[in-house]
Amino acid sequence: MNELTWIREPKDYVIDEDHIEITTEPRTDLWQNTYYHFQNDNAPVLQMDTDEKYFSFVVKTDFSQSHHRFDQCGIVMYLDSKNWLKASVEYENEQFQHLGSVVTNHGYSDWSTTEIPADIKTMWYRLSRREDDYRIECSYDGKNFSQMRICHMWEGAGPIRFGVYACSPEDSSFTATFTHMELTECAWLAHDGQQPDDEE
Repeated sequence: MNELTWIREPKDYVIDEDHIEITTEPRTDLWQNTYYHFQNDNAPVLQMDTDEKYFSFVVKTDFSQSHHRFDQCGIVMYLDSKNWLKASVEYENEQFQHLGSVVTNHGYSDWSTTEIPADIKTMWYRLSRREDDYRIECSYDGKNFSQMRICHMWEGAGPIRFGVYACSPEDSSFTATFTHMELTECAWLAHDGQQPDDEE
């Protein structure tokens, strides 16, 4: 694994050979503009650098301590405050939580979600890169991955940074655990389906 560096180092964390723990601080988040009109850019992010154009990154997240609305942890590619993506499970209440992803291009975020039961406390993610296009997948067992989304990052063609994050947007704190971090060959194969229309 490449060297990991912090953007906004948290007060309380653990990094060793087989796991990472991040204890969130209250009112930390990543979001830009859309719908809510606010800009939050203070969540701790732990990343590695690469100029590799084709790869996949896998990590298992454990958020069994999350307990307050919007507590979250997951995978991230943070280029700068206006260009980044993330995927996580976000706590909502004792009945359900949101499995989703946010893609932020040029200062505007979107949020794509689906509801999952609140008793799910671990999730695997796989981030794959093909030049400036990206795919995010999730898995309950680390073996069978399901696609969450494909996106284009307008500033994502050159060297990038990616890794993990955790935050608590409201008045809360919890400890997120990350294990099984692995870099692999790109698991997102080239498209072999319908060909583009011929240009006239």
